[in-house]
Amino acid sequence: MSRSAVFLDEMGVGPLWRLRQGGAAEAAEAADVDEIVEAAAAPVAAVVEAVAPCVPAAEVVAEVKAVDVAAPVAPAPATPAAPAAPAASDDTAWFDDAPPPPPARQLSDADIAALDWDGLTAAVAKCARCDLCKTRKGVVMGRGDRQGDWLMLASSPSRLEEREGRALPGEQGKLLDNMLKAIAVDADRDVYITHLLKCRPLDEAGQERLPTEAESAACRPYFERELALLQPRTILTLGSMAAAGINPGEKPVRGTVRQLGKAAVVATFHPEMLLQDETGKAKARAWADLCLAKSTHGDSHGE
Repeated sequence: MSRSAVFLDEMGVGPLWRLRQGGAAEAAEAADVDEIVEAAAAPVAAVVEAVAPCVPAAEVVAEVKAVDVAAPVAPAPATPAAPAAPAASDDTAWFDDAPPPPPARQLSDADIAALDWDGLTAAVAKCARCDLCKTRKGVVMGRGDRQGDWLMLASSPSRLEEREGRALPGEQGKLLDNMLKAIAVDADRDVYITHLLKCRPLDEAGQERLPTEAESAACRPYFERELALLQPRTILTLGSMAAAGINPGEKPVRGTVRQLGKAAVVATFHPEMLLQDETGKAKARAWADLCLAKSTHGDSHGE
């Protein structure tokens, strides 16, 4: 190996290749390349002469020009890439140790007594005044004409009502509409339907149960606010639990008229029970209740 080749190898130029034989186009292209290589070889020769004066610069230039530019030069070994900076961690384990957000402030009885209809609906939706909020699947706010003279009052929502978020849906609602229509009351215009409790009471086995005194007391301010906003003339309680719960401590008697403030209160059967009445006896008694309520409603209107 010539000394110039040794120096070129030490400089990392690598093996040398000879120009391939080609056509006229390749020769012309090679001539252009010669000019580029000759210009690039000059500083290389200067470096070689500075390091090893014994090597003629002309020889180095000749060796550099002899490189076959048509063939690819083996790339230099890749420098190992620096390790990438660690990405921002998505770990949110710290969140588990963060204190929980404070619970929403529960309204007092006085706060509830100052609500309008929209505020009352919002308050019922997020209520946690008793433990029923831990087991409920939803709340059931009243529905109907908020300026109606008639109030239909049940005790607590059923499974169907809880699922649909609507008081007396389905067949129950249709039957109630027909009952009211029979005494010339428009269920779409003059009637509001609600419950004493807005959540469905369940026992540990998931079965419906009677509400406790604490649950009834916690929900009572919502009903009283509905009553104050609505100001009905006649209240028709649906079922024995609603009849007993509307005036705690007072024993309801069917066929009589009681008072709750300025409203007359008449008790009758819940539509669900009437749907299960195969004998027709309960329906006949319910008709008597409706006639009493209608008569009482007319008398109060005359006053």
